[in-house]
Amino acid sequence: MRTADARRALPRAILLVLAGAPLLAAAGESTVLDTVEVTSSKIPQSLRDSAAAVSVVSGDELRARGAYDLRTALSLVAGVEISPGGDGGPASAVPALWGLREFDAFLLLVDGTPWGGAFTPALATLDLANVERIEVLKGAAPVSYGATSFVGVIHVIHYAAGEGPARVEVAAGSRGSVRASLALPLSHAAAGVRSSLLLDGEKQELRDDRAGYDRFHGLYRAAAELGEGRLSLDLDGSVLRQDPTSPHPRESGVLTPRFPLDANVNPRDGRIDENRVQLALGYVRDTAWGEWDTRFAAAQSDTDTTRGFLREDFADDGVTHNADGYRQNKTLTEVYFDTHLVTRLSERSTLVWGLDHMYGDGEQKSANFEYAVLPNGSNAPDSHDLPVDERTRLTDRRNFTGAYAELQVALTEAWRVEAGLRLNHTAEKRTGEVVPSDAPEEAERASDRRNDTRWSGVLGTSVKLWRDGENGMTAYASYRNSYKPAVIDFGPEAEGDILKPETAHSIEGGLKGEHADGRFEWELSLFQMDFRNLVVTQNVDGLPGLTNAGAEKFKGAELEARYAIDGDLSVKGSWTYHDARFGDYVQLFGDTARQLRGNLLELSPQHLGSVGLLFAPAEGFNASVVANWVGPRFLNKRNTALAQSYTLIDAGVGYRFDRWELRLDGYNLTDRRDAVAESELGDAQYYRLPARSVMASLRYRFGP
Repeated sequence: MRTADARRALPRAILLVLAGAPLLAAAGESTVLDTVEVTSSKIPQSLRDSAAAVSVVSGDELRARGAYDLRTALSLVAGVEISPGGDGGPASAVPALWGLREFDAFLLLVDGTPWGGAFTPALATLDLANVERIEVLKGAAPVSYGATSFVGVIHVIHYAAGEGPARVEVAAGSRGSVRASLALPLSHAAAGVRSSLLLDGEKQELRDDRAGYDRFHGLYRAAAELGEGRLSLDLDGSVLRQDPTSPHPRESGVLTPRFPLDANVNPRDGRIDENRVQLALGYVRDTAWGEWDTRFAAAQSDTDTTRGFLREDFADDGVTHNADGYRQNKTLTEVYFDTHLVTRLSERSTLVWGLDHMYGDGEQKSANFEYAVLPNGSNAPDSHDLPVDERTRLTDRRNFTGAYAELQVALTEAWRVEAGLRLNHTAEKRTGEVVPSDAPEEAERASDRRNDTRWSGVLGTSVKLWRDGENGMTAYASYRNSYKPAVIDFGPEAEGDILKPETAHSIEGGLKGEHADGRFEWELSLFQMDFRNLVVTQNVDGLPGLTNAGAEKFKGAELEARYAIDGDLSVKGSWTYHDARFGDYVQLFGDTARQLRGNLLELSPQHLGSVGLLFAPAEGFNASVVANWVGPRFLNKRNTALAQSYTLIDAGVGYRFDRWELRLDGYNLTDRRDAVAESELGDAQYYRLPARSVMASLRYRFGP
């Protein structure tokens, strides 16, 4: 399947399956399918039948563990590594799926709508209050979501309008951090309208100097019967105020004590202010052709940023201009439309077919400057007191259009197949302008455009090896062909060139088992992925930039298990092996070109492990403990700076009585402060783990 001939044959093979499988299914006996919705496709199916590695974390589990961001929420999911830190704070740390740490390698869905799908995931404004469940698909969804899904999908699902418990929660903890949320399911029976209101906010103060953030979020959901269908409306808004933590220098392949990781070298007024609002409409109705589902969403975000970066040739005299900074305003507008039919062709076969379109409009304006700063940042100036060296402007317009079809067929009681094909068309136009302040007549302007029409698809199968009530074992395998346009670099430089699209071909197989009447569940998966033109970070004149990295090969194995010891006590664990290596890729380090073939990707650990114990009775004492082990990994692309393994431990205790619950949660209890997350400057600078923190919370549930 790795040959060019095989890739050319994929569309033909899928079309043959799409055409012939319904005839086979029609001749068989009926099969009763579970109606659990998973993210691997837009067809309802059970987890055990899915030909992909899918993990589901319930909202009840999140609240029982005191999980409040993606790192804590997905800490027990195999193959997902989220290193907290970075300029967006712990809440905006980028998940790495299958060993790939890239800005937009995965698709973030919130209630079925892509968040930042045309650009990068809107992680900083994501909330986990009143979440019903989170679904994690490891691997692309090339048919369902096309060019916006590359190596995985994280789907955050809130309670439907009018559903879920009514609750209020307040929390306070380390260094003046506070959180609060209110969830109100509403019902207007006379008008036939169901609605919900969610309000939540938090103030996080990190131990590092001048680092923390304030966030407020509101979500209103409504649903009503309209004609012969169901109309839904979601109105979502958020505000983020972030004091950024600057990256930190590394010399001679190691992090030096001379520049402590706690250093902050931003200008005195360094901040990240982001506002985001989104409106989503949905309509579902039954037709003669099947269930017709249509969704429309429009979102706009506006971000103001002031930041600074130490230069590689840093001089600590407090006089030399040894840092570069910029003030930036970025406005992103996104429109998403999807309409599809879920057609039941027979008792044993289901077809989903539809059209979708995503439009993205991004504009960035920035003013670049340089300044002098001491290693501890004590003399950092105000950016508005500094002369501007140059002004930049970057605009980018993106259109993603797709037509898709995916078929699932139960050939027998035990054997299921799925096949899907998508025709993608992407169009992008970018313009950039750089105007020197002292010579505006020497302004540099550049523009570029790219149009691509490509096929992507999936072939998969699952076989029930045996089944006895709630016990059984299933084997699955799949092949996926995916691609995506390169991430947009909305940085301080206005590069007009558009990078090459990234492509991936993956093979995955595994086993899923349920034992002890369903109390013991496990899943083992093996995968291999071949990438072309993978986008990686690079340092360009002391400022962050991106480039294509030629060929890469990823392979690995993942194991995830859960055992319900009794009705109240359960244990979950995972183990992961990832081998992510560069192919033919040459990069400049200073004036020296280095061939990186065979090198491990930086900050991609080969081994991950986790174990969690949860005791959650309906009343009385409850407790949880989660340990995450991250194996050694290289801090740089040259593989000369090796970071040691570390273990993170989170734990919490609580007491439930009547409608009340009191909790005390601790995060990073051992206070590990390892360098774990790469900055935008790639091979030079890093972020560290946030310090130990504790949070005491009080919840009250009211209503039925």
